[in-house]
Amino acid sequence: QVQLVESGGGLVQAGGSLRLSCAASGRTFSNYAMGWFRQAPGKEREFAAAIMRSGGSTYYASAVKGRFTISRDNAKNTVYLQMNSLKPEDTAVYYCAADTGGSYFYTADFEYDYWGQGTQVIVSS
Repeated sequence: QVQLVESGGGLVQAGGSLRLSCAASGRTFSNYAMGWFRQAPGKEREFAAAIMRSGGSTYYASAVKGRFTISRDNAKNTVYLQMNSLKPEDTAVYYCAADTGGSYFYTADFEYDYWGQGTQVIVSS
């Protein structure tokens, strides 16, 4: 069983930055690929970013590429999402997710095995 706890959400003005963190329980965090998803009000949950086990490879949705950066610290069992140049359309609940297979960049949420409870991000115009 893996528990994921997100933090770092909040209210920010357009153009600002936030850094989300996701702390994972367990001793096998370094074996998991990790992803960040988001769900805006009235919309389906969508993929934002993913990172492979070692942290050497990352993948982004086109909507966030160039503005968001995913990273991980396997010693701290934590994955991060640095969000810069935020826009009102980035407003959503952000979720981290763990793929215990760890060997591919999945963008579909059903491919992930464990989820956090989410953290709210609100970007004001």
